[in-house]
Amino acid sequence: MITRSLVTLTLAVFGIALMAPSDLAAQARAPVYWDVHDTDRPTPPVVDPGPAPTEPAPPPADAVVLLGDDLSAWTHSDGSPVEWSMQNGVAEVVPGTGGIRTKQSFGDVQLHVEWASPAEVQHDGQDRGNSGVFLMGRYEVQVLDSYENTTYADGQAAALYGQYPPLVNASRQPGEWQTYDIIFHRPHFDANGHMVQPARFTVFHNGILVQDNVKLTGPTAHQNRPPYEAHPDALPIQLQDHSSPVQFRNIWLRELE
Repeated sequence: MITRSLVTLTLAVFGIALMAPSDLAAQARAPVYWDVHDTDRPTPPVVDPGPAPTEPAPPPADAVVLLGDDLSAWTHSDGSPVEWSMQNGVAEVVPGTGGIRTKQSFGDVQLHVEWASPAEVQHDGQDRGNSGVFLMGRYEVQVLDSYENTTYADGQAAALYGQYPPLVNASRQPGEWQTYDIIFHRPHFDANGHMVQPARFTVFHNGILVQDNVKLTGPTAHQNRPPYEAHPDALPIQLQDHSSPVQFRNIWLRELE
């Protein structure tokens, strides 16, 4: 029988260090070790977050309410009125109408988002309850029905798309309300447009920590990992139309800068 100590000794002879399990977990989290959407990348363990809230969580007194009873704080990317449906405080993506963005621009924020994927499951993978929350229109926290749904690790619910899978899969069943609580610190650039401080995210999914102050390598993108490009200190927040009738409610933020 080959023991771990024998393997360690053998590797040491050839100058190869054996990584501890904690090191392997850290490597699995680090974007630099993996191709974008690598299907061999380990998927996070599943954690039951408990029952969904029956009512929206009330925003704090100093919050900027972005989605309460109407969509007046939003517009489509071209500035046209929002064509998503809105009933009883719930906005629903109308596939094909396009994503929406806030009329106001923001930098560092604490952002609260409640969302629900369609209760009726019709597809799988990335075609199942797909949307996204884009900070500054560039840095995406993925929205996806990841309840018993297999896809690439850096594209499941609460992933920083294409870069970091969540620490755990805290998804509820399709049709149930889910929450994201996001702490976002924008990137900083010098006078020549060079990035001097990367964007950072902390994310709680259904009350469970899933992104712990991680640093982005640049904007998030599909099958690509582009570098940073200088941009204004404040930009709109966007919600994605990815051809699925995902619902949103009770979106608010607190400005941190």
